[in-house]
Amino acid sequence: MTAPSKATHPAPRRILIVRLSALGDIVMASGLITALKTLYPHAELSWVCEAGCVPLLKHNPRLKQVIVWPRGEWQSLLKAKRYVALWRAIRAFRAQLRAEQFDLVLDGQGLLKSGLIAWLTGAPRRVSIIAREGSHRLVHEVATPTPGADPVMGSEYRYLAHYLGAPVGSFVHDLAVGAEPQARARSVLQAARLAARADDANAPAARPLVVLAPFTTRPQKHWVESNWTELAQALIEHGLQPVVLGGPADREAAERICQGLPQLINLAGQLKLDESVALIADAQLLIGVDTGLTHMGSALRVPTVALFGSTRPYLQGPAARTRILYDALPCSPCRRRPTCNGAFTCMKQLTVERVLQAGLGQLALSQPQAEPSA
Repeated sequence: MTAPSKATHPAPRRILIVRLSALGDIVMASGLITALKTLYPHAELSWVCEAGCVPLLKHNPRLKQVIVWPRGEWQSLLKAKRYVALWRAIRAFRAQLRAEQFDLVLDGQGLLKSGLIAWLTGAPRRVSIIAREGSHRLVHEVATPTPGADPVMGSEYRYLAHYLGAPVGSFVHDLAVGAEPQARARSVLQAARLAARADDANAPAARPLVVLAPFTTRPQKHWVESNWTELAQALIEHGLQPVVLGGPADREAAERICQGLPQLINLAGQLKLDESVALIADAQLLIGVDTGLTHMGSALRVPTVALFGSTRPYLQGPAARTRILYDALPCSPCRRRPTCNGAFTCMKQLTVERVLQAGLGQLALSQPQAEPSA
């Protein structure tokens, strides 16, 4: 394990975190905000990321600003072979970064693209985690955690905070809920509840909210689609209100899951990203696969059940409120290279009953305990 940095450095005044994507990784890296504010309470913190990830960060009062990396513009110019315009765009972005006069830049992605952005700042101290694709040449220091040494969510980013000297316990995931997104999420949910009650006059007015997050980018990370319908039915029978959450691309699959079950609320594609964060923050339980929404539940300390198989981003949540269902098969985690020819046994053997009981158990942990009678 790489030792914490022993060199003496002046306390930075302006710090930039470079973590460009993806949603789940930004959620897991958000603990750097609290760790850095503990270590350097007077420093200004900024974050650079892709446009699609901005809503996760823009409501956080502990960040001075969120800088957008114009990846789409650069790619369009490159595709159109407009090399002079691309060079000008890169120079303009470099000027924007250097005008901030960052003292410390943390590359939390460790790739060539993130290392390049760190290098463009010209900061006198640039620290990367792991550093792949030759990005170590673009920074001054590399912090390399031992794989598997820390099983808790966000381990590599917590190690980076430790490397800098942040106190133990200062790394706490930090997702801020915006007031407007919260109001909008609650309004949409209330309208959906009313519609569900219209279809079922016997439905309670305010069932405890359970968010289901079935969707992710790779088929080997999915749970069996029909299982979600069966699970939702069981949750309803236990007096809970399941809600399917996802993005616009998930609408068709969400409709299949909700078909024939009018009490199951389908909000896939109806909420913006920061509104989804707000909805999750209001939930009493979240059940999901390895996707950004599931990691948000854990980061927000919502009772969460995470279904892992081909991937295993962590074995423990940041608190007991997260429970990981993962079976260590000989072939898992296979990540991006499944060897099962589409069998996906690692996910299929997670039965509905097992997931249901895990969810009810997590829900019970969050309930206030009755005082013993005298």
